[in-house]
Amino acid sequence: MRRDSAIGNGLAYALLTAVGLFLILPLVWMVLVSFHPSKAAVPELKDLWPTAWHGENYATVLFNKELPVWRFAVNSVVVTACVVVGQLLVTSLAAYGFARLQFRGREFLFSLFLVSMMFAGTVTQIPVYLMVRNLGWLDSYAALIVPGLSSSFAVFMLRQFFVQIPMELDEAARMDGASEWTVYRRVVLPLARPALATAAAFSFFAVWTDFFWPLLSTNSMRMRTLEVGLSVFKNSYGVENWPLQMTAAVVTLVPLVVVFLLTQKTFVKGLTVGSIK
Repeated sequence: MRRDSAIGNGLAYALLTAVGLFLILPLVWMVLVSFHPSKAAVPELKDLWPTAWHGENYATVLFNKELPVWRFAVNSVVVTACVVVGQLLVTSLAAYGFARLQFRGREFLFSLFLVSMMFAGTVTQIPVYLMVRNLGWLDSYAALIVPGLSSSFAVFMLRQFFVQIPMELDEAARMDGASEWTVYRRVVLPLARPALATAAAFSFFAVWTDFFWPLLSTNSMRMRTLEVGLSVFKNSYGVENWPLQMTAAVVTLVPLVVVFLLTQKTFVKGLTVGSIK
């Protein structure tokens, strides 16, 4: 019995390892191509390993005088940080209200949040664009940040987590004289760190890789983000300059990989904790 179980576990790990290697191959290919000579043709698989490592490709991308890549990077960092922090504040407050407070129409309002999750984000892009334009926010940080401060998915996920926290903790805190804000800040939020980290990770990935909204809401080079900057790289370096194209892609991808590796354990815990009673 133990032998059959060990064989089954071994096969499962072997299958997962094979799938993992298959999924990571495009990333490996991209990194290796980025070290090939600039303007070189796409290498065949047998020539994928560079004979000489051209690290100057990264200097070309990062310190190009014609393209303000550092400005793109700063924009991406500022917008992503503000959206993640602001979205956690807004969505956690909304989730706290839906999970811990009693008021008329609560279930109906929460149902509206669930319904809104059924529509793709692009459906609301035109109305949001018109509102941003009427407010005079186009081509500014406000246009890039404010529309992303709300997330129906984050509200739903945090609300489901908050519901599992015993109400007795709230009642004990109120008996000690705690206000509603204190209960939210000192009782609920510390217990919800895995869910908050998961929401933050989802928000980070979505904002950092967003292309359509930054392209729609900005028109000057100084307000572009890295994702939009990739299209600028393509026009500047040439459509067929694959090494520099892959270098720019690696520069954009590295923060995503770092954030995922740093939050992986908390991320998985936040996704699974709601399934355990």
